Amino acid sequence: MISDWRFIAFMVVITPLFPALPIGINLLLGPRKPNYIKQQIYECGVETVGDTWVQFKVQYYIYALIFVIFDIEAVFLFPIAAAYGQVGLFAVVEIALFIVILTAALAYAWGRGVLKWV
Repeated sequence: MISDWRFIAFMVVITPLFPALPIGINLLLGPRKPNYIKQQIYECGVETVGDTWVQFKVQYYIYALIFVIFDIEAVFLFPIAAAYGQVGLFAVVEIALFIVILTAALAYAWGRGVLKWV
């Protein structure tokens, strides 16, 4: 029993070294040749124009959130679809209710104009 806890304590001590050791080695041995061009903000190969602290529209996050919701829906529906012949009526009704709730959420978002690309 004690040996199990020693192993856990060892892992708690050793785990922070995995990210810290390469970073420390890089700081000690890595080249340091800063210049103006290297310190410029770089985004996907396109040079920034104007203020670099541009705020994104909330709409992009809402699109991502809706995508994640329907992605999770697919994850929950796949096992039921794979074992459809083996599930009972209760599971079928439960999945149908799940789909109805998500469809209502999509209709609500669509009705509020969230899905309009501006």
